[in-house]
Amino acid sequence: MSPDTWLEIHRGDAPLIVSFPHTGTELPAGLEDRFVSPWLARRDADWYVHQLYAFARELGATTIRTAISRSVIDVNRDPSGVSLYPGQNTTGLCPLTTFDNQPLYRDGFEPDDAEIARRRERWLTPYHEALASEIERLRTQHGRVVVYDAHSIRSHIPHLFEGELPQFNIGTNTDTSCDARLTDAVEQHCAESGLSHVRNGRFKGGWITRHHARPAQGVHAIQMELACRGYMDEPSQVTPDTWPTPWSPARAQRLQDTLRGVLSAALDFARTSASLR
Repeated sequence: MSPDTWLEIHRGDAPLIVSFPHTGTELPAGLEDRFVSPWLARRDADWYVHQLYAFARELGATTIRTAISRSVIDVNRDPSGVSLYPGQNTTGLCPLTTFDNQPLYRDGFEPDDAEIARRRERWLTPYHEALASEIERLRTQHGRVVVYDAHSIRSHIPHLFEGELPQFNIGTNTDTSCDARLTDAVEQHCAESGLSHVRNGRFKGGWITRHHARPAQGVHAIQMELACRGYMDEPSQVTPDTWPTPWSPARAQRLQDTLRGVLSAALDFARTSASLR
C-alpha cells in the first residue's frame, strides 16, 4: 500500500457525501505482526459496505473511504479517546479488543500514547480534514449538504448489545445532528421496506456524525448502521473459515433498493432545504 492510496475520495456535485470509515482492511507495514492475527484485526470491518452503496456515485454523491483497518485506528472515534457511549461496552480510538472482547494485540505490543498520537496524525486527522474540505466545497455550491455515514455490523454481538440488532439503525445524536425532516424521510423508507428499524437506539452516531454536523449552518449529518444479515449471510460461528461470507450482488439487491430510496430522500431534503434559504 503506497502512502497516498489509503484515502479514497470520489468527488461528485450533488449535495451529498457518503462516508465509509470502517470498510478498510489494510494493516500497514510494521503493524501486522503486532496483532494476534491478521484475520482478527480485520474481522470487525464493515464488510462490503462501499460496494453496497456503489450506486451513490450514480446519484452524484461524493464518497470518502479509508482503506486502513479500524483495528489500526478508528476514524469514527473522538480523537481524545473519550468514549462516545459512556457506561456501555464499545471499542476505542486504537482498539485493544474486538467487538467480542477478545485481545487484538500480542502481549507487550499494544500501542502506547506516542504510537496512538502517530496513528491519529497519520490517518485520523487527514480523513477528517478531507471530509471537512468536501463539506465546504459542496456547501458553497448548494447551501445545504447531507453527510451520510455508512456502516454495518453483525446482527448478534452480546458484548455490545442484547438480542438481535434491528436491520436499520438510524443515528442522529439524539436528533441533534440533522433536521428532523431528514430523519423522518430516512425512517419512512426503512419502515416501508418491511424490515426492522430503530431511531437513535444502540447506535446514535459516532464522531463523524457528531463532529461535522452543523444543521444551523446547513450541514446535516446522519449515520446508518446496518445489520449485516440484510445483504450477506451470517454464520452461526464466526471463524477464519466462515467469515466474511462472499459478496453477492443478488443477495444485496433488496437492501440496495431501500438504500437507494434513503439516499434519494437525503438528496431531496438537501435540495429542498437549499431552496428555502
